[in-house]
Amino acid sequence: MLMPKRVKFRRVQRGRLKGKATSGNTVTNGSYGLVALEPAWITSAQIEAARIAMTRYIKRGGNVWIKIFPDKPITEKPAETRMGSGKGAVEYWVAVVRPGRVMFEMDGVTEAEAKEAMRLASHKLPIKCKFIAKETAAANEEVTE
Repeated sequence: MLMPKRVKFRRVQRGRLKGKATSGNTVTNGSYGLVALEPAWITSAQIEAARIAMTRYIKRGGNVWIKIFPDKPITEKPAETRMGSGKGAVEYWVAVVRPGRVMFEMDGVTEAEAKEAMRLASHKLPIKCKFIAKETAAANEEVTE
């Protein structure tokens, strides 16, 4: 599972999931990408499940980049614990994903293979996703400007 090697502060507050992704919203490494259409917390287990689904489909051909990293600790208190006595222990790690964020990128495979691999990966994630190619992403940016 993905998680930070070391962290300075163990427990953080929840924060808000408003607005669109301002960074990481373009396909940079590969030719194809999987873009988030909704805001969500993506756990390290979900990221790993999506990665395995993609790499299994392309049979270790091509390259896969994971563009999100779970660096936010989520705490939980034990079941049937009374209120008070501080914040709970860290249970798992999440990546904060906003709409427009490119979560995965792929290269070295055909567009049909990439599209199917990304479709399988999107079923492992708790949000709606969209497949994009680098050429269409560049065309979309020119239209909006």
